[in-house]
Amino acid sequence: MTLTMKRTAIAAALGLLLASTSARANDTLAELHTGGLVFMRSDAVEMAKEDLFISPTEIRVEYVFRNATDADVDSIVAFPMPDIQGSMEGDFNVDTLHADNFLGFSTTQDGAPIKPELQQRATVFGIDVTADLKAEGIPLMPYGEATAGALTKLSPEKTADWVSRGIVMKNEWDDGSGVLKSELVPIWKLSSVYYWRTRFPAGKTVSVKHTYTPSVGGTAGISFLDEGKPTPDATAEYRRKYCMDEAFIKRGADLFANAGKDNQPYYTEAWISYILTTGSNWYGPIKDFTLTVDKGDPKNFVSFCGENVRKIGETTFQIKATDFYPQEELSVLILQYNDPIE
Repeated sequence: MTLTMKRTAIAAALGLLLASTSARANDTLAELHTGGLVFMRSDAVEMAKEDLFISPTEIRVEYVFRNATDADVDSIVAFPMPDIQGSMEGDFNVDTLHADNFLGFSTTQDGAPIKPELQQRATVFGIDVTADLKAEGIPLMPYGEATAGALTKLSPEKTADWVSRGIVMKNEWDDGSGVLKSELVPIWKLSSVYYWRTRFPAGKTVSVKHTYTPSVGGTAGISFLDEGKPTPDATAEYRRKYCMDEAFIKRGADLFANAGKDNQPYYTEAWISYILTTGSNWYGPIKDFTLTVDKGDPKNFVSFCGENVRKIGETTFQIKATDFYPQEELSVLILQYNDPIE
């Protein structure tokens, strides 16, 4: 049976940390070309199994690859990390983003730990500005004290040039003393890819496992509601992206209406995204696909698109499929419980 993700919603409890919007991606084959990694399709290596686990504290992905040919295949396996976009309204946990490995990514192959290479590129409107930043000693990570401090050392001429090119923006404000303050805000986008060379022996399997800490976007309220009532534009988008149904919408409205009454909790949104479609770069479909979501806290509610979702434990929900061709990404919407305000 060939399965594609069918749009059907479930509501359950899923506790996820509010940090930053992010997307994570399946492994995909790659070749090193001038200017960076180029992801390639494989006509020899198939993804025999993918077991994806999503929880509040850990993302865990286990793969089994099989070389379906009678010749060894030497290649590069690449794992793209979430892009980090600099902006005036950036809201990130800089305590973790100051490091290159900002999600604590680790990987093993056939049970043995491996140390992947890291490629990072900074771009503005698709133009690579990595060399510009490095020449001035600016960290590629848009956020953090190190980057902010380095930007203060730019010359007036370089500052004017970078503002005109959209690499940075000048933020100015009056702190109340009548003195105009200013700072340079990074606008570039950081793209990071971990990769390593490996051999897929003829007719044999290779197992790869990744673990990292989830980074989840969110809001301070329920954004598809306006004063407790669903808004047409937001609900239409949420229906498309998260398969939010009428029951979920009503649940959100009820939670909003009761927030703070008689010591009732209030709820906020959280989002998590995972890029599934790079799994199509391997030869044929994913033979055996499993997605498990750990709800974390029974007081939260979640909506996402999937087919044949089963509750397999007190806090876990699961999708299993065979001959799976991922044709769209996984997006999860969580209404997250918060203790009543005393």
